[in-house]
Amino acid sequence: MVSRTALLLTAVIALGGIVILHQPASAGSESPKIQASAHLYDTYCAQCHGVQRNGKGVNTVGLSVQPRDHSDTAGMASLPRDQMIRAIKDGGAAVNKSALMPPWSSVLTDQQVDDMADYLQHVCKCGQPK
Repeated sequence: MVSRTALLLTAVIALGGIVILHQPASAGSESPKIQASAHLYDTYCAQCHGVQRNGKGVNTVGLSVQPRDHSDTAGMASLPRDQMIRAIKDGGAAVNKSALMPPWSSVLTDQQVDDMADYLQHVCKCGQPK
């Protein structure tokens, strides 16, 4: 018979593993600006772009166009910064991408959008923030 202590210990270890696996891509000793942008990403972007920033969020089931993989160095490096900012502010349709990407200009400040562009370059390891 399994003791209650053994069951509790197993549950704690499993929960700890889940927490470790669910850490956002930016967890660690990052700058406050990167941490703030990571939090905004987790709040507004991860549902579609994924907690691992790989375009595989929980809201992508059944989408005809999959969200951009922000961890893809080559794919993100080919995206001009001004296009990235416009997509965040005005939505995907503004840059001839999916209309399912909503505009965030009424939610995020210009500074937050600019910081998010820096954060995306940090995630993909494809450029230096301005």
